[in-house]
Amino acid sequence: MTNPAATGNSSTGLSPDVAAALSYLLGPITGVLFLVLEKQNRFVRFHAAQSITVGVALIALSIALSILSTVLAFIPVFGWIVALLLSLGLGLGSFVLWILLMWRAWQGREWETPVAGSFARRIAA
Repeated sequence: MTNPAATGNSSTGLSPDVAAALSYLLGPITGVLFLVLEKQNRFVRFHAAQSITVGVALIALSIALSILSTVLAFIPVFGWIVALLLSLGLGLGSFVLWILLMWRAWQGREWETPVAGSFARRIAA
């Protein structure tokens, strides 16, 4: 089911579904850009805000994983394997989430991520 706001007007000059999908393209960078540029369409504003919150959360997880990997590096083989698997899992999970969020926005759907979505609603309001 398509969101009615996804078919309205956008102050960016793009159709709302395209603008919402593009807000995820470079994470928080394009999220901030579309949040600032979009003044009227709440659908685009929500996806821009969610792009910011998800991007910041993934950056924080990446930093935490880097710290954990440094600690795990002291365990000769097992630590390296665990750190590598965690890193691959975060990278693959981030990529799948990124594609999914862009796809849902392009379809005209407001899909909230579990934690970041509620923060995004407050930012977009």
